[in-house]
Amino acid sequence: MGRLSIRKILVRAANWVGDAVMSLPALRALRERFPEAEIAVLARPWVPDLYAEESSIRRVIPYGPCGGWRDWDAKWSVARQLRAERFDCAILFQNAFEAALVARLAGIPRRIGYDRDGRGWLLTDAEPVPKPGEIPRHERFYYLELLRRAGILEALPEVEAIRLEERGAEAGRKRFAELGVSPPVIGMSPGAAYGGAKRWIPSHFAAAAARLGDRVALFGSESERALCEEIAVEIRKRGAAAHNLAGQTTLREFIELAAACRLYLTNDSGAMHIASALGVPTVAIFGPTDDTTTGPTGPLARVVREPVECSPCLLRECPIDHRCMTRVTPERVVSVALDLVK
Repeated sequence: MGRLSIRKILVRAANWVGDAVMSLPALRALRERFPEAEIAVLARPWVPDLYAEESSIRRVIPYGPCGGWRDWDAKWSVARQLRAERFDCAILFQNAFEAALVARLAGIPRRIGYDRDGRGWLLTDAEPVPKPGEIPRHERFYYLELLRRAGILEALPEVEAIRLEERGAEAGRKRFAELGVSPPVIGMSPGAAYGGAKRWIPSHFAAAAARLGDRVALFGSESERALCEEIAVEIRKRGAAAHNLAGQTTLREFIELAAACRLYLTNDSGAMHIASALGVPTVAIFGPTDDTTTGPTGPLARVVREPVECSPCLLRECPIDHRCMTRVTPERVVSVALDLVK
């Protein structure tokens, strides 16, 4: 792919925050390959804050979800907008048919994506999905491999750790101060969007957090507020202060607050990817999912898991006794966390 022929590139972002974080190395590799090109990201409305400080892109184009007939109206609307911008190339990190359809309706002449979800005929570069063993297991290489297969990269770069670009923790410390929370703060995300099987035991979260610090901030979505309050009550009973911020922050505010935490305890979640990418010491409890493919990266991240025979099963709900999570003790998590921050 010649440099001179590519002036404007559209990247369709992954729909979920964790996947978007894992695609950051590919986004930066794209910028390195085309240093003069205008790169824009098309993203669902809950993702753009992730790119607020991302120097590899020029801007984010929001693409809101709809339902029923309005969904087609939204697709046509964004396609018309993109057509007017005359992008030379679309790179689809999002795997769905819909991503390819919008790029095709927008008349973008080169459309690069994996041949998935029956969309190959909509792409000019329908790349085969990597088979097991063809590339390193972690998902960051899945996105980089798309660029290699399309001829944009000659080889997969070495990416030891995913990092968000510099996010000063000062804004987070000021926000904590406004909330009456003084440092050091232990951050915690006890929820998980994938399903209940990914969630460590609430009482275990409370026991571990109370032993690790005097002040704990709990984060999550509005739907996880009750879960976070249940844990906050248990933490307070154990003599530590707990602040339930679930549903109370935007993604940008969460990133700032997470950056100001001394330590982060979490399940396998988008919050986990953000905390570890911020360089915050992060301890992640894994059960049904596979940390070798979607785990946190870098020297300040640790995974705790119980090697049971049925894990990773990738199920949303456990059909038996949830042994992959119940057998992970608070004492073990505390030991790993203390070793990480000492």
